[in-house]
Amino acid sequence: MTYLLGLRMDGRDVLVVGGGRVAQRRVPVLLDAGARVTLVSPDAAAALEDLADSGRLAWHRRRYAEGDLGLAGFWLVHVATDDPAVNAAVAADAEAARLWCVRADDRHESSAWTPASGIAAGATIGVVAGGDPRRAAGLRDAIVDGLADGSLDARRGRERMSGVALVGGGPGDPGLITVRGRQLLAQADVVVVDRLAPTSLLDQLPADVEIVDAAKIPYGRSMTQEDINRVLVDRAREGKFVVRLKGGDSFLFGRGGEEAAACAAAGIPVVAVPGVTSALAAPAAAGIPVTHRGVSQDVHIVSAHVAPSSERSTVDWAALAASEGTIVALMGVERLAAIADTLMSHGRSPDTPMAVVQDATLPTQRAVTATLGTAARTAADAGIRPPAVIVIGEVVNEARELDILHGGRDDPAAPAAAGAGDAADNEPVEGDRVL
Repeated sequence: MTYLLGLRMDGRDVLVVGGGRVAQRRVPVLLDAGARVTLVSPDAAAALEDLADSGRLAWHRRRYAEGDLGLAGFWLVHVATDDPAVNAAVAADAEAARLWCVRADDRHESSAWTPASGIAAGATIGVVAGGDPRRAAGLRDAIVDGLADGSLDARRGRERMSGVALVGGGPGDPGLITVRGRQLLAQADVVVVDRLAPTSLLDQLPADVEIVDAAKIPYGRSMTQEDINRVLVDRAREGKFVVRLKGGDSFLFGRGGEEAAACAAAGIPVVAVPGVTSALAAPAAAGIPVTHRGVSQDVHIVSAHVAPSSERSTVDWAALAASEGTIVALMGVERLAAIADTLMSHGRSPDTPMAVVQDATLPTQRAVTATLGTAARTAADAGIRPPAVIVIGEVVNEARELDILHGGRDDPAAPAAAGAGDAADNEPVEGDRVL
């Protein structure tokens, strides 16, 4: 039988003997808990050496010696060397000193066990399964996942949340929303959602959660930004916890800053949860590295919701043309020809490779490649539709040469087709999974 405790380690000393993989896992957790860590080991993993070099732990580069428990007023000992005799000696010394000792190599001879732990929905989960670490980890994962996705009711027994959370839902695949975003979504009273957000997650919410459709449809109906701001503020003033769920990242062409400002002006607490941006996820999903050693050391992410020639455009297209870096363009479906012509008019080669990735990370993901000189014709032939991301630069050729560029998310040999992002005249955007 075990007696579980939550140890408050802030400012307390811990001895770790051994610098291998086990220590590499446990030391960062101890440091995050505020413990002062002393490491005794002749060698250490690179990550531990880096922590020592930065002054975050004290490292004695030698084998354990009798008397090491007296180096400081230790509260806890972890021993994880590859020598059972050393582990036994440390455990015996700790027992004699009445110190709890976690012995990694022999749970039966360990006076303390480290639980499999995790954090979800504001709770710290710790599981001890008779000293069986694999079973404990499996149970921990099930509980954490259940709290994160709402299948375990995170509302019961929790302190009621208030205010507004701006949650970036990621590039499309519901599995790519962040853990924190999933946790907050599970606790929402109201969800204000865009059509390009991972809307399949809404089906997992309790029936009493209010869903507000804030979709912006190109050349179609569109909830104004002022109306969205008003809903966020009004529902929060009613004492409800509001989650603003977008695609991509709220602060990249998603007007998250405007919504945060509206909440702040109304005195509503607001928190932003970053999302996986489609500007990087879409190329990655198609196998395109937006940076590659010896090819591209810079990436330029631009909005093309207005034409390059428009007075409203703040993009320095001449500078982009002069750069040899990668260009990632969002909201460019109707302006693809204008983008290509502008870059070529400023000196970018017509042979510059480009790719368009449509429905990135979704089962319907498709991609097509072309050059600046053939971009408009290729886009028309491919039947481009939003949402999609345009990638321009030599990294596209690099992906082709490495045979990693593909269209289908799960099938690299899927037939290629494409789409590109678009925005109507009223510039509808839904996070950075732009229309």
